[in-house]
Amino acid sequence: MRKLVAALACRNGGSRLYGKPLQRLDAETTILDQILQTLERQPCINTAVLAIAEGADNHAFIDLAKQRHIPYVIGDETDVLQRLIQCGHHTAATDIFRMTTECPFLYTEPLADAWRAHTASGNDVTATDGLPEGTHFEIYTLAALETSHARGTEHHRSEGCSRYIREHRGDFQVQALLPEPDCARMDLRLTVDYPEDLVLCRRVFEQLRAAAPLIPLPDIIAFLDRRPDLTALVAPYVKPMLLWANG
Repeated sequence: MRKLVAALACRNGGSRLYGKPLQRLDAETTILDQILQTLERQPCINTAVLAIAEGADNHAFIDLAKQRHIPYVIGDETDVLQRLIQCGHHTAATDIFRMTTECPFLYTEPLADAWRAHTASGNDVTATDGLPEGTHFEIYTLAALETSHARGTEHHRSEGCSRYIREHRGDFQVQALLPEPDCARMDLRLTVDYPEDLVLCRRVFEQLRAAAPLIPLPDIIAFLDRRPDLTALVAPYVKPMLLWANG
Protein backbone atom coordinates (compact mmCIF):
# COMPACT_ATOMS: atom_id res chain seq x y z
CA MET A 1 0.00 0.00 0.00
CA ARG A 2 1.42 3.38 -1.03
CA LYS A 3 1.47 6.17 1.53
CA LEU A 4 1.87 9.82 0.55
CA VAL A 5 3.13 12.21 3.23
CA ALA A 6 3.61 15.97 2.90
CA ALA A 7 7.08 16.94 4.14
CA LEU A 8 7.24 20.66 4.96
CA ALA A 9 10.71 22.10 5.51
CA CYS A 10 10.58 24.79 8.21
CA ARG A 11 13.09 27.28 9.52
CA ASN A 12 12.98 30.85 10.74
CA GLY A 13 16.07 32.19 8.98
CA GLY A 14 16.09 34.41 5.93
CA SER A 15 18.01 37.56 5.19
CA ARG A 16 15.27 39.10 3.02
CA LEU A 17 12.32 38.30 5.27
CA TYR A 18 12.66 36.55 8.64
CA GLY A 19 10.39 33.68 9.64
CA LYS A 20 8.49 33.39 6.37
CA PRO A 21 6.27 30.37 7.25
CA LEU A 22 5.04 32.17 10.38
CA GLN A 23 4.33 35.51 8.70
CA ARG A 24 0.65 36.35 8.96
CA LEU A 25 -1.82 36.60 6.13
CA ASP A 26 -4.32 38.12 8.56
CA ALA A 27 -4.64 38.46 12.32
CA GLU A 28 -5.36 34.76 12.79
CA THR A 29 -3.75 32.90 9.87
CA THR A 30 -0.07 32.39 9.16
CA ILE A 31 1.27 31.17 5.83
CA LEU A 32 1.96 27.79 7.43
CA ASP A 33 -1.58 27.67 8.86
CA GLN A 34 -2.98 28.23 5.38
CA ILE A 35 -0.74 25.48 3.95
CA LEU A 36 -1.62 22.95 6.65
CA GLN A 37 -5.34 23.65 6.32
CA THR A 38 -5.06 23.15 2.57
CA LEU A 39 -3.22 19.85 2.93
CA GLU A 40 -5.66 18.56 5.55
CA ARG A 41 -8.35 18.69 2.86
CA GLN A 42 -6.44 16.50 0.38
CA PRO A 43 -7.66 12.88 0.71
CA CYS A 44 -4.57 11.40 -0.93
CA ILE A 45 -2.18 12.95 1.65
CA ASN A 46 -1.94 10.80 4.74
CA THR A 47 -0.45 13.47 6.97
CA ALA A 48 1.78 16.53 6.96
CA VAL A 49 5.13 16.37 8.74
CA LEU A 50 7.20 19.39 9.73
CA ALA A 51 10.86 18.99 8.71
CA ILE A 52 12.30 21.44 11.22
CA ALA A 53 15.84 22.80 11.04
CA GLU A 54 18.03 22.52 14.11
CA GLY A 55 18.47 25.58 16.29
CA ALA A 56 16.69 27.54 18.99
CA ASP A 57 15.23 29.95 16.41
CA ASN A 58 13.09 27.11 15.10
CA HIS A 59 11.53 25.90 18.36
CA ALA A 60 8.30 27.69 17.45
CA PHE A 61 7.71 25.01 14.80
CA ILE A 62 8.03 22.26 17.41
CA ASP A 63 5.40 24.03 19.52
CA LEU A 64 3.14 24.36 16.49
CA ALA A 65 3.46 20.67 15.59
CA LYS A 66 2.56 19.70 19.15
CA GLN A 67 -0.42 22.07 19.20
CA ARG A 68 -1.71 20.63 15.94
CA HIS A 69 -0.87 17.03 16.89
CA ILE A 70 1.13 16.47 13.71
CA PRO A 71 4.47 14.66 13.47
CA TYR A 72 7.79 16.44 13.08
CA VAL A 73 11.48 15.72 12.67
CA ILE A 74 14.53 17.86 13.42
CA GLY A 75 17.55 17.86 11.14
CA ASP A 76 20.40 19.70 9.53
CA GLU A 77 19.59 23.30 8.58
CA THR A 78 21.33 23.15 5.21
CA ASP A 79 20.54 19.58 4.16
CA VAL A 80 16.84 20.00 3.44
CA LEU A 81 16.86 16.91 1.27
CA GLN A 82 17.85 14.78 4.26
CA ARG A 83 15.09 16.32 6.34
CA LEU A 84 12.53 15.29 3.72
CA ILE A 85 13.90 11.76 3.82
CA GLN A 86 13.68 11.80 7.63
CA CYS A 87 9.99 12.70 7.31
CA GLY A 88 9.45 9.66 5.11
CA HIS A 89 11.19 7.31 7.52
CA HIS A 90 9.43 8.80 10.55
CA THR A 91 5.98 8.15 9.06
CA ALA A 92 6.72 4.97 7.06
CA ALA A 93 5.87 6.83 3.86
CA THR A 94 6.52 5.43 0.41
CA ASP A 95 6.16 8.81 -1.29
CA ILE A 96 6.78 12.44 -0.39
CA PHE A 97 4.67 15.42 -1.35
CA ARG A 98 6.81 18.55 -1.50
CA MET A 99 6.03 22.22 -1.55
CA THR A 100 7.88 25.06 0.13
CA THR A 101 6.54 26.68 3.28
CA GLU A 102 6.55 30.27 2.05
CA CYS A 103 3.85 29.55 -0.57
CA PRO A 104 0.30 29.98 0.79
CA PHE A 105 -1.72 29.36 -2.38
CA LEU A 106 -1.17 25.83 -3.63
CA TYR A 107 -2.76 24.74 -6.91
CA THR A 108 -4.48 21.63 -5.57
CA GLU A 109 -6.90 20.92 -8.41
CA PRO A 110 -4.64 18.38 -10.22
CA LEU A 111 -3.38 16.67 -7.06
CA ALA A 112 -5.71 13.66 -7.03
CA ASP A 113 -5.03 12.94 -10.72
CA ALA A 114 -1.31 13.49 -10.19
CA TRP A 115 -1.22 10.93 -7.39
CA ARG A 116 -3.10 8.38 -9.49
CA ALA A 117 -0.73 8.93 -12.41
CA HIS A 118 2.30 8.76 -10.11
CA THR A 119 1.35 5.37 -8.74
CA ALA A 120 -0.16 3.85 -11.89
CA SER A 121 2.76 4.84 -14.14
CA GLY A 122 5.51 3.95 -11.68
CA ASN A 123 6.88 7.49 -11.70
CA ASP A 124 9.81 8.53 -9.57
CA VAL A 125 8.64 12.14 -9.76
CA THR A 126 5.32 13.68 -10.72
CA ALA A 127 5.30 17.47 -10.71
CA THR A 128 3.22 20.42 -11.84
CA ASP A 129 4.94 23.06 -13.95
CA GLY A 130 4.21 26.23 -15.90
CA LEU A 131 2.20 27.84 -13.09
CA PRO A 132 2.62 31.09 -11.15
CA GLU A 133 5.70 30.77 -8.97
CA GLY A 134 4.79 29.38 -5.56
CA THR A 135 1.74 27.34 -6.59
CA HIS A 136 3.52 24.15 -7.76
CA PHE A 137 3.86 20.81 -6.03
CA GLU A 138 6.07 17.77 -6.53
CA ILE A 139 5.54 14.10 -5.62
CA TYR A 140 8.64 11.93 -5.19
CA THR A 141 9.09 8.32 -4.27
CA LEU A 142 11.09 8.14 -1.07
CA ALA A 143 13.52 5.89 -2.95
CA ALA A 144 14.19 8.66 -5.52
CA LEU A 145 15.03 11.13 -2.76
CA GLU A 146 17.31 8.60 -1.09
CA THR A 147 19.10 7.99 -4.38
CA SER A 148 19.53 11.73 -4.87
CA HIS A 149 21.08 12.07 -1.43
CA ALA A 150 23.36 9.04 -1.80
CA ARG A 151 24.65 9.91 -5.27
CA GLY A 152 24.60 13.69 -5.05
CA THR A 153 27.08 16.20 -3.70
CA GLU A 154 26.73 19.02 -1.20
CA HIS A 155 25.16 21.01 -4.03
CA HIS A 156 22.30 18.50 -4.13
CA ARG A 157 22.03 17.90 -0.37
CA SER A 158 20.44 21.28 0.14
CA GLU A 159 17.19 23.15 -0.32
CA GLY A 160 17.57 22.35 -4.02
CA CYS A 161 15.96 18.97 -3.43
CA SER A 162 15.14 18.36 -7.10
CA ARG A 163 18.58 19.26 -8.49
CA TYR A 164 20.06 15.78 -8.72
CA ILE A 165 17.03 14.31 -10.46
CA ARG A 166 16.74 17.24 -12.88
CA GLU A 167 20.44 16.90 -13.72
CA HIS A 168 20.10 13.10 -14.22
CA ARG A 169 16.69 12.83 -15.88
CA GLY A 170 17.68 9.70 -17.75
CA ASP A 171 17.98 7.78 -14.48
CA PHE A 172 14.45 8.56 -13.30
CA GLN A 173 10.90 8.35 -14.61
CA VAL A 174 9.51 11.88 -14.46
CA GLN A 175 6.08 13.16 -15.45
CA ALA A 176 5.46 16.90 -15.74
CA LEU A 177 1.89 18.15 -15.58
CA LEU A 178 1.10 21.43 -17.32
CA PRO A 179 -1.90 23.50 -16.23
CA GLU A 180 -5.05 24.54 -18.01
CA PRO A 181 -4.46 27.70 -20.09
CA ASP A 182 -6.14 30.01 -17.59
CA CYS A 183 -3.63 28.96 -14.92
CA ALA A 184 -0.52 28.96 -17.15
CA ARG A 185 0.66 32.31 -15.82
CA MET A 186 4.37 32.24 -15.18
CA ASP A 187 4.28 36.04 -15.25
CA LEU A 188 2.74 35.97 -11.76
CA ARG A 189 4.36 35.29 -8.41
CA LEU A 190 2.63 33.87 -5.30
CA THR A 191 5.53 33.02 -3.04
CA VAL A 192 6.78 35.03 -0.05
CA ASP A 193 10.48 35.78 -0.12
CA TYR A 194 10.49 39.58 0.04
CA PRO A 195 8.35 42.06 2.00
CA GLU A 196 6.60 43.05 -1.24
CA ASP A 197 5.55 39.42 -1.75
CA LEU A 198 3.94 39.43 1.67
CA VAL A 199 2.00 42.60 0.86
CA LEU A 200 0.61 40.97 -2.30
CA CYS A 201 -0.31 37.69 -0.62
CA ARG A 202 -2.02 39.49 2.24
CA ARG A 203 -4.16 41.44 -0.23
CA VAL A 204 -5.06 38.22 -2.07
CA PHE A 205 -6.05 36.55 1.19
CA GLU A 206 -8.03 39.58 2.32
CA GLN A 207 -9.99 39.64 -0.94
CA LEU A 208 -10.61 35.88 -1.21
CA ARG A 209 -10.65 34.79 2.43
CA ALA A 210 -14.20 33.42 2.16
CA ALA A 211 -12.90 30.58 -0.03
CA ALA A 212 -9.90 29.77 2.19
CA PRO A 213 -8.09 27.54 2.52
CA LEU A 214 -8.92 26.16 -0.94
CA ILE A 215 -8.82 29.44 -2.85
CA PRO A 216 -9.11 28.62 -6.57
CA LEU A 217 -6.09 29.74 -8.53
CA PRO A 218 -8.20 31.21 -11.37
CA ASP A 219 -9.85 33.49 -8.80
CA ILE A 220 -6.45 34.66 -7.57
CA ILE A 221 -5.29 35.31 -11.13
CA ALA A 222 -8.47 37.26 -11.93
CA PHE A 223 -7.98 39.40 -8.83
CA LEU A 224 -4.33 40.13 -9.64
CA ASP A 225 -5.21 41.01 -13.22
CA ARG A 226 -7.42 43.74 -11.75
CA ARG A 227 -4.61 44.94 -9.47
CA PRO A 228 -1.57 45.93 -11.53
CA ASP A 229 -0.39 47.94 -8.53
CA LEU A 230 0.18 44.67 -6.65
CA THR A 231 1.82 42.79 -9.51
CA ALA A 232 4.11 45.75 -10.07
CA LEU A 233 5.36 45.42 -6.50
CA VAL A 234 6.81 41.96 -7.16
CA ALA A 235 7.59 42.32 -10.86
CA PRO A 236 11.36 42.67 -10.24
CA TYR A 237 11.38 39.21 -8.63
CA VAL A 238 9.39 37.31 -11.27
CA LYS A 239 11.57 34.80 -13.11
CA PRO A 240 9.47 32.64 -15.46
CA MET A 241 11.10 29.23 -15.70
CA LEU A 242 10.02 25.66 -16.39
CA LEU A 243 11.64 23.15 -14.02
CA TRP A 244 10.31 19.83 -15.26
CA ALA A 245 8.52 20.24 -18.59
CA ASN A 246 11.70 21.26 -20.43
CA GLY A 247 13.51 17.99 -19.68
